[in-house]
Amino acid sequence: MTSFQNVTADAKANIYFDGRVVSHTIHLADGSRKTLGLIYPGTYHFGTAAPELMEIVAGSCSVTLDGSESSTNYSADTAFEVPGNSGFTITVPDGICEYICSFLPG
Repeated sequence: MTSFQNVTADAKANIYFDGRVVSHTIHLADGSRKTLGLIYPGTYHFGTAAPELMEIVAGSCSVTLDGSESSTNYSADTAFEVPGNSGFTITVPDGICEYICSFLPG
């Protein structure tokens, strides 16, 4: 189980797609931030400003990076990176996909 020490958390949730994707932002002592979230079944597209590392904590999903014709399946304890100024489409077939999104230096 992943845990983070010495963080502050934003109590206000980030809510997308009518509540089908929900996350909370945490701010780490080194100034970086992450979001911890849940994705309910469906297909969603997200744009990125900064590069991101998406770690799947539980559940499963299929991801297509912008500009790609193919998708890749991810499950717990796997991760994928998304370039900055880009995006990805994520599909959760069933259950709930839990993730940690780290915003990488770009």
